Amino acid sequence: MNHGIFQNPGVSISRLLVVGLGSIGKRHLRIARHFFPFADIRILRHLPADSIPEFANGCFSTVDDAILFLPEIAVIANPATLHVPIAQRLAERGVHLLVEKPLSANVDGVDILLETCRARNVVLQVGYNLRFLPSLQRFREMLRANWIGEVLSLRCEVGQCLTSWRPGADYRKSVTARRELGGGVLLELSHELDYLRWIFGEVVWVSSHLSKQSHFDIDVEDTAHLTIGFSPAEGGRQLIGVLSMDLVRQDHCRVCTAIGDKGTLRWNGLTGVVDSFPGDSSSWVGVFRHQHQPDESYLLEWIEFLQSILDKTVPSCSGEDGLEVLRIVSAARESSESGKRVAICAVEAKENGSE
Repeated sequence: MNHGIFQNPGVSISRLLVVGLGSIGKRHLRIARHFFPFADIRILRHLPADSIPEFANGCFSTVDDAILFLPEIAVIANPATLHVPIAQRLAERGVHLLVEKPLSANVDGVDILLETCRARNVVLQVGYNLRFLPSLQRFREMLRANWIGEVLSLRCEVGQCLTSWRPGADYRKSVTARRELGGGVLLELSHELDYLRWIFGEVVWVSSHLSKQSHFDIDVEDTAHLTIGFSPAEGGRQLIGVLSMDLVRQDHCRVCTAIGDKGTLRWNGLTGVVDSFPGDSSSWVGVFRHQHQPDESYLLEWIEFLQSILDKTVPSCSGEDGLEVLRIVSAARESSESGKRVAICAVEAKENGSE
């Protein structure tokens, strides 16, 4: 992919920190070097490094050393259970933060982090990069333009087999497989919870069933079935959606189908295709196609992050958005344990809050 078409909007950074060097940390390191070819980019790893990774200038093994480095930007890409403690210390020093999804493994300490960011004028963007896929953006635009009229029902499905997810790696050692690192299908595939809010509005209740259906050597849920209630529209009609998530299926799937009173609109996140079934038709019709490139959505995510720093604005996927996803996750867990529908209290809108 030609990264040259993705330009820094004009932010000057001398020192940049990447926390964690798993697959997503390596991706962010590579992208950071693209935007800042002459910056001093350091890595914070939990183990001392035998060598300096490509695109980096050096490594730290302690948070204290990383803070003494005085980074201006930090990417938080370590396990979700460790996001908030390191992000909090960096935010207190005015470091702008791009935190990989999910924002944390639970809501503990997140409200304090967000308050610190507001007080220190720190930009905090959560890495739900699917928002930057052109196909998902077009899907959202078409729904908002009433392409299929009023949306009456919603079906969403995502899944991929954990054992073949990362070729060459032991799935049992992955973050996804381990509860103490914030694993499980709800957090690993929480992109769906984020984009459903982004497109269809706030989630006000959830009813769910979470389970470990496979024989995989993991201690987390690998299957989740959620029924979701969104904020009622004018007139009192409430959109209800069904979301199925899993780590077990052999065929990779990421599809969202919106059923309206004038037709149906479907997004395929793997092919980048949006197609529709008009009410007066007898077949599906392709209306948009964009073949996603591996780094594309991340580059666009970075551009918005840097633009927010430059303009001193809140990014479209803010810390409040990340917290709201965690509230849905918490409610889904409570619902599965209790067998009852659980209400969700949305994050109060801030003066400069999310879109």
